[in-house]
Amino acid sequence: MGGPGPRRAGTSRERLVVTGRAGWMGMGRGAGRSALGFWPTLAFLLCSFPAATSPCKILKCNSEFWSATSGSHAPASDDTPEFCAALRSYALCTRRTARTCRGDLAYHSAVHGIEDLMSQHNCSKDGPTSQPRLRTLPPAGDSQERSDSPEICHYEKSFHKHSATPNYTHCGLFGDPHLRTFTDRFQTCKVQGAWPLIDNNYLNVQVTNTPVLPGSAATATSKLTIIFKNFQECVDQKVYQAEMDELPAAFVDGSKNGGDKHGANSLKITEKVSGQHVEIQAKYIGTTIVVRQVGRYLTFAVRMPEEVVNAVEDWDSQGLYLCLRGCPLNQQIDFQAFHTNTEGTGARRLAAATDCCLPIRGAPCARHMHAHTLTREHTRNP
Repeated sequence: MGGPGPRRAGTSRERLVVTGRAGWMGMGRGAGRSALGFWPTLAFLLCSFPAATSPCKILKCNSEFWSATSGSHAPASDDTPEFCAALRSYALCTRRTARTCRGDLAYHSAVHGIEDLMSQHNCSKDGPTSQPRLRTLPPAGDSQERSDSPEICHYEKSFHKHSATPNYTHCGLFGDPHLRTFTDRFQTCKVQGAWPLIDNNYLNVQVTNTPVLPGSAATATSKLTIIFKNFQECVDQKVYQAEMDELPAAFVDGSKNGGDKHGANSLKITEKVSGQHVEIQAKYIGTTIVVRQVGRYLTFAVRMPEEVVNAVEDWDSQGLYLCLRGCPLNQQIDFQAFHTNTEGTGARRLAAATDCCLPIRGAPCARHMHAHTLTREHTRNP
């Protein structure tokens, strides 16, 4: 099996994955607690309105605000002037796209959310705005990999050598659970028990979902297994497994990289927050995975090149590959109807904890939304 080499520019497989991607750029640690209440609204907007053909540019505004308030250089919760500047920039962006967003629920929800946040932080409408943060390349020689690591063990380098750029896409599972597929579909599913999320030539991911409450159709992820398959001179087969209240910072064999091969450091696991947040970089396939524990349950997010996503031997056997095909129809939940029913029966705790794609108020959903995000800092190769 050959490596996932570069694809020719301009092929029919290439597409711009922009409109939905904003939903995976996390807020990071700097936006402050009061800002969390707004993210469920944006989660709902992304779940319901991918807007692939809409002229309204509200998702671009959402993305820029997330970028300005994420990462190590983001304003801390007590840096009100900087956070207000980011909000004013956000408001300015919405005003610029107002003409094309008339009647757009996503746009109007964002405008109201900005007003709420500006009121919470006592921000004036007049004042300085923040400048967009530019992605910066890491300095030369900053790579943690061995300098003599085979080129095949660094996916992006092999693309740059051929003057091509890989096209990335995302999948994630969080909440009860809410699924974002590699094709930018958003679903809420039952999928109780063990289900495959990803199954391609390089990687296998399986989740086990259990009911949130006894007798409930809503489930959440209680166990996650990731198998990195043996790949040429880069990595040995490695297995990562997480369960409720057990989010290890190592593979099941105790190692933190790809084994004894020449390019072993092209697979590396890093603990970001003890017991809560683990990141796995698989540079040999250009893939970043983030696993978190939120409350009792797990969340999963992955950034992967389209070429790797589509590297499957038998397409007919991929019917249950949730990240690629989505949930089976008989496993999908109409989350709006579910929300109405749960409110009607008085199960407010369940609705608050599980309806993370709805614009609900309160922290539980915000924590779910925040936990599954892949920030630009997370997905940028070190």
